Amino acid sequence: MSELISTARDLSAAGWTEAYTRSVMDTFGPPQRILVRGEGAYVWDAEGKRYLDLLAGIAVNVLGHAHPTLTAAVSAQLGTLGHVSNFFGTPTQITLAERLLQLAGAPEGSKVFFTNSGTEANEAAFKMTRRTGRTRVLALEGGFHGRTMGALALTHKPAYREPFEPLPGGVEHLPFGDTDALEAAFSPDAVAERGEVAALVVEPVQGEAGVRALPPGYLALGRRLTSAAGALLVLDEVQTGMGRTGAWFAFQQPEIGGGVVPDVVTLAKGLGGGFPVGAVVALGERAATLLGRGQHGTTFGGNPVAAAAGLATIGVIERDRLLARAPEVGKVLRQAIMAGGNPLVRGVRGHGLLLAVELARPVAPQVAAAALDAGIIVNAVAPDAVRLAPPLVLTADQALDAARFFAGVTVPENPEEA
Repeated sequence: MSELISTARDLSAAGWTEAYTRSVMDTFGPPQRILVRGEGAYVWDAEGKRYLDLLAGIAVNVLGHAHPTLTAAVSAQLGTLGHVSNFFGTPTQITLAERLLQLAGAPEGSKVFFTNSGTEANEAAFKMTRRTGRTRVLALEGGFHGRTMGALALTHKPAYREPFEPLPGGVEHLPFGDTDALEAAFSPDAVAERGEVAALVVEPVQGEAGVRALPPGYLALGRRLTSAAGALLVLDEVQTGMGRTGAWFAFQQPEIGGGVVPDVVTLAKGLGGGFPVGAVVALGERAATLLGRGQHGTTFGGNPVAAAAGLATIGVIERDRLLARAPEVGKVLRQAIMAGGNPLVRGVRGHGLLLAVELARPVAPQVAAAALDAGIIVNAVAPDAVRLAPPLVLTADQALDAARFFAGVTVPENPEEA
């Protein structure tokens, strides 16, 4: 069997990087490291160095790496039934849909559409907004919803959008967290000028914008306005879902959602614990029936292996009390980082185990590079913020190890001194 594994080559890290440069499209830049294996909250590179993974594939590996329950479930399902077309159903697909509806507290008539990724889930949700008969969609500045054309239309960042314009029309980006702007978008004057609103699409916590939570009351206001206007409230929980904030969905957190029930929730990332799977959860019969037969589809979405991964991930989160663990360990991480007293660290924001270390200067890339050299993986998500989205299995001791790095990290005032 070993002769069939083409990755079993005796290459140095530099050799692998050179091979990457020759064979992989240059959309991400050169890899920072060549990672070869993982276990729990740790990964190892091609030179044998160990790293504490505080990024988890950007909030994906909620069970860490090589979790025995997840790997056993995927292996067992692949050895039984790996893929069928969506002309057929499978027990794993059906059971995962039922579980997601249960976890969301879905009302009667709710349904699930499975995808392969977050951007595909948001693409499907965007198509659902068109089925309302309206074309005007509200999104927020700083929002990130994916890279396919529809999801990109919802995404705000000009550097992502401009190379691919014209994008699907009708999307208006409102200032982040601005309740006056939100109310004005639904006003009679706005409706007379630009038409009725089809949907409001938001992330409860903006991940790519620097882990920014919507202010208290914003989602509740959005729910009142969309309900009164007959519009959809769509929550992108690709990054915040599946226990990341300490609840199955961020909208279930009182300080975030305020008791709102959205019409549509999109999921991916943590849903499969590292295996590609996404979902659109339509809450209520109206949202669940917007896409009819033949109006949308996918080849791999909801395949038996992906569904088995999702069920295993949910099972471990429940069995190991990871919903409670996320805020507990997140609190340890927050407090320890602040207790370090580093003047470069201004604060820590976020919920559960989706956090950002706020920096006193715009040196996040330098801090992330220093962390990598020290054996810790983080992400420079904004010029002055470093994102932490570790596995939900992170221990308090591992959190304290990370905090020690932030207590001691320094970056020269003058870049030429670096």
